[in-house]
Amino acid sequence: MRLYYFPQSSNSRRALLVARHLGIELDLTEIDLTSEEDRRRLTELNPNSQVPVLEDGSLVLWESGAIMQYLADRTPDQDIYPQNVRDRADVNRWLFWSGAHFAVPVSTFTWEHVWKKRVTGADADPAALAVAAEQMHAVASLLDNHLARREWIVGDRLTLADFAMAGPLTYIEQAHLPLAQYTNLLAWFARIRQLDAWQRTEPVW
Repeated sequence: MRLYYFPQSSNSRRALLVARHLGIELDLTEIDLTSEEDRRRLTELNPNSQVPVLEDGSLVLWESGAIMQYLADRTPDQDIYPQNVRDRADVNRWLFWSGAHFAVPVSTFTWEHVWKKRVTGADADPAALAVAAEQMHAVASLLDNHLARREWIVGDRLTLADFAMAGPLTYIEQAHLPLAQYTNLLAWFARIRQLDAWQRTEPVW
């Protein structure tokens, strides 16, 4: 299997986290998002022109959540994507919530504080950050409450839900995410940071 990825992309990291945790060896093809030729190649694989993209024979799969699920399903005896229908539905719930709600304000902070100056030369937009801060507190409060009496997001073990939520937090310090008051969330993220898969997928600048 081949993964087309950008090393500093948090969505690429979600796929890499699962592969590293499960011991899956992927052929990695780095996409330079600043290269017009690489962008053209990427659009041929994914009409959204976004990474990651997984290629497995005739299957070309985009969307990091779908790639995470596929990698788990291809791995016999894995324990991060439950076989039980109810438990799997719970994992899926948090996968979808991460993409639709949690990652949205995180992405705004990351763009404004990490990428915007590099890409456009412009400074962070206080108005955009103010809106994102309101969204961030709403979703962080929900997740913090959920983690009050548990170590992992679903059940009593690490699952795809944890990797899905952790990926967007790759730049938690650089993006100045307003999470200091959410102690349960930060304790969970500290556990994530101790994982071998997390440490082996740290972006290199």
